[in-house]
Amino acid sequence: MPAWKADFGGLLSGPSVVWLLASRFFPRCFTGALLAPRWRPWGSFSRCVVGALGILFWVVGISAVPVQAASEPQTRVVRVYYPDDITRNRILISFESALLETRYEEGYHLIEATQADVDKLEAVGLTVKEDLFYRPPVRRLPGYSCYETVEETFAVAQGLTSSHPDLAEWTDIGDSWEKEAGLGGYDIMALKLTNSSEGADKPRVLLTCALHAREYTTAALCLDFAEYLVAGYDSNPDATWLLDHHEIHLVLQANPDGRKKAESGLLWRKNTNQAYCGVTSVFRGADLNRNFPFQWDCCGGSSGNACANDFRGASAASEPEVSALVDYARSLFPDQKGPDPSDPVPSDASGIAIDVHSYGELWLWPWGHTLEPAPNADALQTLGRKLAYWNGYWPGQAVGLYPTDGASDDFFYGDLGIAAFTLELGTDFFESCSVYETEIMPNTLPSLIYAAKVARTPYQTPAGPDIVSVMSESSTILWGEPFALTVEADDSRYNGVNGAEATQNLIGGEYYIDVPPWDGGVALAMSPADGAFDSSYEVMSASLATEALSLGRHIVFVRARDADGNWGAMGSVFVTLVAPPMVPSFSLWARLGLVLVLLSAGFVAVSMRERSVRR
Repeated sequence: MPAWKADFGGLLSGPSVVWLLASRFFPRCFTGALLAPRWRPWGSFSRCVVGALGILFWVVGISAVPVQAASEPQTRVVRVYYPDDITRNRILISFESALLETRYEEGYHLIEATQADVDKLEAVGLTVKEDLFYRPPVRRLPGYSCYETVEETFAVAQGLTSSHPDLAEWTDIGDSWEKEAGLGGYDIMALKLTNSSEGADKPRVLLTCALHAREYTTAALCLDFAEYLVAGYDSNPDATWLLDHHEIHLVLQANPDGRKKAESGLLWRKNTNQAYCGVTSVFRGADLNRNFPFQWDCCGGSSGNACANDFRGASAASEPEVSALVDYARSLFPDQKGPDPSDPVPSDASGIAIDVHSYGELWLWPWGHTLEPAPNADALQTLGRKLAYWNGYWPGQAVGLYPTDGASDDFFYGDLGIAAFTLELGTDFFESCSVYETEIMPNTLPSLIYAAKVARTPYQTPAGPDIVSVMSESSTILWGEPFALTVEADDSRYNGVNGAEATQNLIGGEYYIDVPPWDGGVALAMSPADGAFDSSYEVMSASLATEALSLGRHIVFVRARDADGNWGAMGSVFVTLVAPPMVPSFSLWARLGLVLVLLSAGFVAVSMRERSVRR
């Protein structure tokens, strides 16, 4: 154990578990069974007793769960030097549970490593040196004004639902471990964003955030994305149509118990389950991103030691936080994938799931539990390279030097067929506010906006051209006058740091007024500004006739198509039609009468002038 952790302990012992059961579990169990049959996780008296007996069996060593004897790992801080960016990222993926820091300029990771970890790293030819003088910096959330606490996150989300009840819904989807155990804790809450008055059966995006407690930037980014959408509704055309036609679901604090530990400055990763490693041990809890039920404990990509940072839990989805996420995802998305892992998802399947983590500057897609590519690897790669275009992160498969099992992205894709990704933000667990506010947030929000745009067909649309801009001389014009529209489209906007994506020339573009194509809108063609579609980048133009449109605001949807027949993501613009100035309208007899009046007035004026001359 490193010296800086030597003051912490509390290994799990038989007496400590008996105390936990006697003082916390049994009273909660019997009270819940009598008064609230819905109490999680057992839901009934009989299941509650079975669960309690299971824990007791574990204490005396006869549990059937394959958990290794709990012992705090004997670790030391080492420097792991990497020769190139690809190796750096593979180490990040495989050893992210043991990471402390990365010194990018010096070219090494600082890892809290066991001897087995060191052996694995040296076995693949990496240089590993012990750092005897490492001390972690003291960093607490009160020193980071850009990051909300758990309570502040919940308050902001609740405020969105209070101020915009037609756009936002705040839902309790489960309990944290501490709340379920009667130790305080939190509800696991989901924020649903959509215009509830518009349509049904909308494509969905799910963001899970802060699953690992120490990763400060993740909840902040998800909350900023939510605020962008709600604040932009009715003023930003993209935010408006996304909420009109799609659903965005965000679990802003997926591990609130652990997050409270991290807010004090602890490098806390797991949940706070006291049944693992010790009631007071800083190593206690389960790694929630090794606890998902798809391929759980399949491939040596997690630990059975309850004190390890990547401990997978007692069984698949054993942790209430993960169980809540699994149930919620299954309630949102239909099962679009066959029973065999090798079954591909249909190309027209819908839905995107993004699990937001830090750090590493990575966009990762399944599989993580095997080096083999996923059945839809090409389409996932295309979308991953597109998402990485805006923030410049490294896009790649979610497997490093060796597999990782029980992870969220493998579950979302492997169980439900959703296009699933892990996003690793920034270069530090406790990222500075200046870096977050000037780099991470502004550069990554466009990626999330794009993901929301293509959620209807994520395995198809990313292969098509992007709408770079939609321009007009004015957003307000007189009714009856043509509306000139100029659009930039580009088929080559992919991140190429880990391989090149094929691009094609554009062959067309079209726009829709008010009604998009998926709702039966009428397509109107656009023309190339230079007279020919002969490049992967084109400027297109159109002149919209407005005589048949009503006064008021309209939204214009725009998309482009490449030579392979791929339609890309939608762009949009608002146009407001106003009535022209009022011009008096006269009948024929009125006009004749006006002529007579004018003639009479002229005759009178001439007569008066002649009289004045005679005088």
